[in-house]
Order: sequence, then C-alpha cells, then structure tokens
Amino acid sequence: MNKRVVAGVAVAVLLAAGAYLLVRGKGETAVTGADAGGSGAAIAGGPAASGPPVSVTTVVVQKRNVDVMLEATGTVASINSVDVRPQISSVITKVHIKEGQSVRAGEPLFTLDARNDEVNVAKAQAQLAKDQAALADAERQLARSQDLFKQNFISQGAVDTNQTLVDSQRAVVAADRAAITATRVGLSYTRIVAPTTGRAGAINVFPGSLVQPTGNPLVTITQLDPIAVTFNLPQRNLGDALQSLRNGGGRVDAVLPEGRGTLKGKLAFVDNTVDANSGTVKVRALFANKDETLWPGAFVNVRLAVQTLRGAIVVPQASIVQGERGRVVFVVESGNKAAMRPVEIVYSAGTDAVVTGVQAGDRVVVDGRQNLRPGVTVIERVAEGASAPRRGAAGSAPVAMSARGGPP
Repeated sequence: MNKRVVAGVAVAVLLAAGAYLLVRGKGETAVTGADAGGSGAAIAGGPAASGPPVSVTTVVVQKRNVDVMLEATGTVASINSVDVRPQISSVITKVHIKEGQSVRAGEPLFTLDARNDEVNVAKAQAQLAKDQAALADAERQLARSQDLFKQNFISQGAVDTNQTLVDSQRAVVAADRAAITATRVGLSYTRIVAPTTGRAGAINVFPGSLVQPTGNPLVTITQLDPIAVTFNLPQRNLGDALQSLRNGGGRVDAVLPEGRGTLKGKLAFVDNTVDANSGTVKVRALFANKDETLWPGAFVNVRLAVQTLRGAIVVPQASIVQGERGRVVFVVESGNKAAMRPVEIVYSAGTDAVVTGVQAGDRVVVDGRQNLRPGVTVIERVAEGASAPRRGAAGSAPVAMSARGGPP
C-alpha cells in the first residue's frame, strides 16, 4: 500500500515539473520573437530611412579653368628713386617745389646763385671774340702773302709762315668755343631739375642755404607709377616662374588690406641666384599705380599664377565634411534623396576648392549637412548666384597655395 502511494506521488511530481518547463519555454519563445521583430523594424525603418525631411541649401558643382596661385608677402618698392644733390657748391636762391608734390622729368626744383658762372661765360665769350678778330687778321695776311708770292715779290717761306699763323689762330678759336661750352655746363648746374617723374619727398634746404655736392640730398624723387612689388618664391616654383617670364610675364594679384580690392600686375624679374639660407628666389612684379594705391615700403599680399588647371571641378569649401575615413560631400540625387560622396582636394583657396569625386552639375549641400544621413529626403534650396556653368564657358578662377607649402 505504501509503495503505491509513493509511486503516485512521484508521478504527480513529474507531471507538475513537465508542465512548468513547457510553460516557461513558450514564454521565452514569445519574448525572443518580440525582440527579433523590434530589431527588424529598426533596420527596415530606422531614423535614416523614416525620419522627417531635412531642409538644406545646395550649390551646383561647376567646371571651369582655375589659375593656381602661389601666395606670398611682398614689399612695395619704387623702380626709380633718385636723391637730388647739387654738383657745385653754391647758395640756394629759390625753391620751386613743395614737399610731397608730384613732378615731371625736367621740371625745375631749385635755383642756385649763378652770378659767378654767368661772369665766366661772359669772359669766355669775350675771349672768343678777341681771338676771332686775330684769326680774321691772320687770314687777311695769308691772302695778301699768297698774292705777293704769285707776283714773285716774296718767297714761299713767308707764305708758309702766314699759313702757320692762321692754323694756330683757328685752334685758339676752337679752344675758346670749348671754354664757352664748359662755362655754360657749369652755369647749368645752378638750375637743378627733376631727373625723373615722381613724387618729391621732404625738402631739406631753404633759400639762402649753402649746399655742397658731398652734403645731404636736397630732396628725393620717387617714382610711383608704375611701381614694383618684390617677394620670394620657393625654389620648387622657380621653373614655373621662369616659364611665365618667358611667356611675357605671368599675372600677379596684389591683395589690398582692409578689403580695398585687388590690383593686377605681371611678373617682370626673376633673380639669377637662389638664397642658400632660405631656399627661395627673389622675384619682382610691376603694377600700374595711377591712383597711388601702393606705397613704397608697405607690405602687401601677392598671388602669382604659376599654372592653370583646365576643366577643374570646383565646389565650395563649406560643402566638404572631414570624417574619420577622409573628406566627403553630400549630394542631392533624384527623388531629393541625400547621398554621400568621398572627395579628394586637389587645390584650395578662399571659399572654393578643386576636388575629384563629383561631377559638374551635381548639387552639393553647403548648409544643413550636419543633420543628413544617406537616403534622407531633403527639402532643397539653391543658394543665390549658384547656377550650373554655361556649356563652353571660358571663365577661370584663382586657387592659391602658400609660399611655404602646398595645398591642405
């Protein structure tokens, strides 16, 4: 009897345990299925695919010729600056110009005391008149002696003597004329004129001042138009600079400070040696400076066109995103869907960059890209002035590199 009871209890325990395991297994299966369904929903309809549209601003990628410009800091220098000094010791009697005045070549600047030189000219002229009279008398004597010689009244020796006297007197007259020229040269030194066209600097003398050739300059005349800008180029760009010079001088832009614009000039000189200490070569560009925008001694940023990239793909720098795997841009494809494109920067300057990885006519995102994911629907607004380039357009835009290195 006791054995039957024990057996029954054991069967009941086994049945209860089986029912418990069955119920638990169904519960875990249900939970696992729920989790799987949730993960599938996240992959199929996550935020990248089912999020709201994102408002962005786009710019059309352009294809154009780009001048690769080398940037450097240059120094403005006059191509002709002359210190005006007197050639004789004398006293200033009149100053004809004012400080800072623009003068032309040959315009009078100063007048010196000329009384002594005027007297010397008068004396030389009087001596010339005296010797000319003596020459005329010697010539008459020679003519008379030749007539007498024909009549056999005098010998040939007497005629030769008179001829020698005439030749000697003619030499004296020639010396007198040379003396007059010399005194007139001395007289011309009393009138000091501008040796070149330019702008007068500070005037260091006044009427009554005694001046000497070895003293300080009376004034400095500096030519301002045209004017030069001197700067240094890295040795690696020497070949480009020489080729540009052979072609008539490459374009050089001088960027004025405070946003006052840009002046255009051309390369005019490349030095014949490379500085061994800096590895650079000195070059000079000439600029028209009619408005006196550039001033000698000032510093100015210059950009020299060293080559031209034909048919370059240009995008705004603001459209480029730096990621862990490199640089990318977002483009708007058909259906207003965002797509990510890897790009490589060829050259960059200012707000533009020459890149590879996109095509002309693509619409790249410049504003709102921080909220984008690939596949997101976008609400597009084209930036003002951003239109597709005209087919066959020949425009070009500059791209700059630093004189200390290449593009970023």
